[in-house]
Amino acid sequence: MQCQTVLPGTECTFWSKNGCVFVDSSCQNIVEECKGCDRIVEGAIGEVCSVAPSPSFKWGHGLCNMATHKKVEISSVEKKINPLKASKAATKKKK
Repeated sequence: MQCQTVLPGTECTFWSKNGCVFVDSSCQNIVEECKGCDRIVEGAIGEVCSVAPSPSFKWGHGLCNMATHKKVEISSVEKKINPLKASKAATKKKK
C-alpha cells in the first residue's frame, strides 16, 4: 500500500487500511549515523530513511545493514592449519 503521511505516494509495508501501523503511526527521523547515506529522502516530518522506518533501531546494534555510506572492513585472517593434517603432509613429503 502507499504511504499517506510521511512519504505520500511511496510503497510502504506499514501502511494498511487503518493507516500507518508502525510505532507512533509514523516513520521516525534519521539519526546522526545516517548522514551521507543515499537512502535519505525528504518527508513531511523532515529527513527520513526510505528503507527503514526506525533508523535508531537499525544503528542500535552496530552498523546499519542498509547504509550506503559505510562499509564493513574485512580483515585478513590467517588460514589455520589442522596439526594432524600438517604432520601427515610432512611425512608424505619425506618419502
